[in-house]
Amino acid sequence: MVSPLDRKLLRDLWRMKGQAIAIGLVIAMGVMMLVMMTGIVSSLDETRRTYYERYRLAEVFAPAARAPERLIEKLDEIPGVGQAEGRVIGSALIDLPKRNLPVQAQVVSLPDQGEPRLNDIYLTDGRKLNGTRADEILLLQSFAQVHGLRPGDAVHATMNGARRTFRIVGLARSPEFLYTTAPGELVPDDSRFGVIWMNRSALAAAYDMRGAFNEAILSLARGANTVAVIADVDRLLDPYGGLGAYGLEDQASNLFISQEINGLRAQSVFVPPIFLAVAAFLLYIVITRIVQAEREEIGLMKAFGYSNLEVGSHYFKLVLAIAIGGAIAGSLLGVIVGRALIDVYTAYFKFPFLVFRLDPASFVNGFLVSVLSASAGGLLVLRRVFALTPAAAMRPATPPDFSRIDRIGGALMRQLDQPSKMVLRQLIRQPVRSLGAAIGVASGMALSAAMLTIFAGFDRTIDLTFGVMDRSDVMVSFTHAASKSTVFELQRLPGVIEVEQMRVIPVIFRNGLHSHRGAVYGMVQSPRLNRAIDSDIQTIPMRSDGIVLSAALAGILKMNAGDTLTVEVREGRQPVLEIPVVGIAKSMLGSPAYMELGALNKALREPNRVSGAHLRIDAAQGDKVYRTLKDMPTIAGVGLKSDARAAFQKVMDEGAGSIRFVMGAIAFVITFGIVYNAARIGYAERARDLASLRVIGYTRGEAAFVLLGELAVITLVALPVGAILGYYLSFAIAAGFSTEVYQIPANFHPESYGFAASVVLVAAVVSGFLVKRDIDRTELIIALKTRE
Repeated sequence: MVSPLDRKLLRDLWRMKGQAIAIGLVIAMGVMMLVMMTGIVSSLDETRRTYYERYRLAEVFAPAARAPERLIEKLDEIPGVGQAEGRVIGSALIDLPKRNLPVQAQVVSLPDQGEPRLNDIYLTDGRKLNGTRADEILLLQSFAQVHGLRPGDAVHATMNGARRTFRIVGLARSPEFLYTTAPGELVPDDSRFGVIWMNRSALAAAYDMRGAFNEAILSLARGANTVAVIADVDRLLDPYGGLGAYGLEDQASNLFISQEINGLRAQSVFVPPIFLAVAAFLLYIVITRIVQAEREEIGLMKAFGYSNLEVGSHYFKLVLAIAIGGAIAGSLLGVIVGRALIDVYTAYFKFPFLVFRLDPASFVNGFLVSVLSASAGGLLVLRRVFALTPAAAMRPATPPDFSRIDRIGGALMRQLDQPSKMVLRQLIRQPVRSLGAAIGVASGMALSAAMLTIFAGFDRTIDLTFGVMDRSDVMVSFTHAASKSTVFELQRLPGVIEVEQMRVIPVIFRNGLHSHRGAVYGMVQSPRLNRAIDSDIQTIPMRSDGIVLSAALAGILKMNAGDTLTVEVREGRQPVLEIPVVGIAKSMLGSPAYMELGALNKALREPNRVSGAHLRIDAAQGDKVYRTLKDMPTIAGVGLKSDARAAFQKVMDEGAGSIRFVMGAIAFVITFGIVYNAARIGYAERARDLASLRVIGYTRGEAAFVLLGELAVITLVALPVGAILGYYLSFAIAAGFSTEVYQIPANFHPESYGFAASVVLVAAVVSGFLVKRDIDRTELIIALKTRE
């Protein structure tokens, strides 16, 4: 049997359904964010782990110049090694008829017979290789799709200086190549870099590797010491030009995927609690004011014999109904939106399947935060109401004495009309309530401003990287470290305006216990086309007495200017260098380090060597320049800055950065919910007062002004406070979005704050319109009655 209080509960929920829905929506957005992001991270982690295990991705990679096949048996015998396999890898240039520039590719061998023991492939179309056919290849599916290539098509490719024609027999995916990027670049782009799989015998013949391999891949036994295994592998491969073994954590594709997933994980740790905290604070304010507005009803219930516990339970149920309803809606929305986004991420990361997984802890945390914050608001107010006797509680609160306010206001109060005086008196009479409402609106403003700042930060990252740091049009890389005569050859090409030489050296940076596998970029002393810049966006001249670290790399290695860095070169003679850090550069993409080109070559004892160049060209002669570069035998690859910029934009819009759009939408919804609730609560508290004003002769507009004027003042006061909160909040959110691949700045952008203020003002206008509509529709006699 339904008790009278439960029937009252249902009537109250129906009466305040608009307000309850608005409160529940704010809660739902916070819970949705938590459930959605933790679900995405759990699903991506589980899908990656399953994919790696199912297709036996190696855990150690060991490149070498040329090692005999018999060495695989010795690698197999290293303690901690599960399986070892040798293979041949190389680089190629694919000539596509619709492109003026050749496309770089990596060529990887597959066993002539049977399946590879490690790094298996997932065939998506066509068939596998015939071990007796040297002209058959498999092509990376994502690359083939971009260029419209299918099984049965023929492609021309240059391998080891020889141009050959191959027939595509199948398309494949691989856990080794979820992320593909051209050598010397950081941005993945399926249109500019591909992967070719060939029979081992055919590829060995092309690269003079019969009976040998140039990369060993190994799996590890359970509990194996990776560092010890790598040391033993390096010892065996050193006589054969070993370039330094490394673990799966440093493998390019896995590193990028891990950074993207870790970026999402960081966002799931830092960002949802911010949204939940705002929702919880709003809920506390709302519930506090709802219970205060029920003062007379509480007194009436106590007069009829209901105990404090029964009355408290009634309002606690009201709180729980709204909080649990919002949490349930948020959980369902989190699952739905998370599932939709995980499909997007699955396609982006090129996973062939999806293992969808939810984190139960996110549901529990969402429910607990919602219920506890709502309960706190209700219990604190009920405690004060319970202290009143039924007779005192049933009486309206003692009318405030405004004489002191009028005396303090003096001339100002005399200049105001009566409705304006009512607005001012209401704000001053209840400063705590007004402050709470202002902080609530300011929180919405802060969320909107912070998210818009992040949007601007993503754009700023792209503008700095491709507009300020890189001012070239084309980057070319050479097949090997060449002499400066190659640069002079480029300078003589028609259509080339300026050439700036460079050299990129793969290295391992070490500082005590901290290490990082990366590259040193050798640059001319006063670079113009590709620059390192400081925090003031000024060019950093290259010095011959040390190395300049990017801020991201300095953070990884825990280093400052003046420290000495150990650099282990992974090319040529592989010297170990001790180099002082002479500066810290601002970097938005990757974690590079820079040296003066002459100093770098001197440290390597390889004078006058370059590995590539940046070019500025005449756009009108671009096609002619590209065709010329395509025919130069010393050119290993050519990249257009415009292509790189478009690829980077895609990474930021479709990778971990894409979640910013969802978070921005949630921030706007919460902002509207906060402002609308402030208006609805104010109306619920003062419905009788407004009806009384109408009865004594005030017009509908004047009565509405008394309420909406208060909302307007609170909103205007909240805007600068919210802007300040949003400024500091943007740093926390930007840190969650930044990864080793790219860094997001949280700079002050007036446009972002102006737009956020517009969002709040629009929300206030819409909320005011909806509330005024209700005021105009109010039945005066019903509003003046005391609710039973």
